[in-house]
Amino acid sequence: MATKKLGELIKKARTDAGLTQEQLAKKVDGVSASDISKAERGEKELSQAALKQIAKATGVTQASLLEAAKGKSGTSSSSSSKKTSTGTSVKVTAAEKKLLELYRKADADTKKEAVRVLSGKQADGLSDIMSSLLDGAIDIFSKK
Repeated sequence: MATKKLGELIKKARTDAGLTQEQLAKKVDGVSASDISKAERGEKELSQAALKQIAKATGVTQASLLEAAKGKSGTSSSSSSKKTSTGTSVKVTAAEKKLLELYRKADADTKKEAVRVLSGKQADGLSDIMSSLLDGAIDIFSKK
């Protein structure tokens, strides 16, 4: 495995997601903060299952980590990018990822109102929607 390159990708993904090594380790089964540290320095190889969990926890594509682990060239050095349905890459911040998660969990009416608010159009019950979104975001960020 190309552990040095993979380690750099893991560290970048973790820091871009705003996670400490301990926080990331808690999200990955059977991996300690020490294991994360060693993997980031290229001193430890992690299982594919652990890499998949790291990708999910940090918001990067599993392919970017797995390809780096296999030593394939041409992997993206930007671990915070995601492929869209059209195949183009889009950088996603941790805050945008959280908003996307909230949006996906919302019902259809809330999604419509959120789109109206974010596009600058007048929305019915604007304060209720914003309050609901902010409460959800606060809950998610406080769980980190």
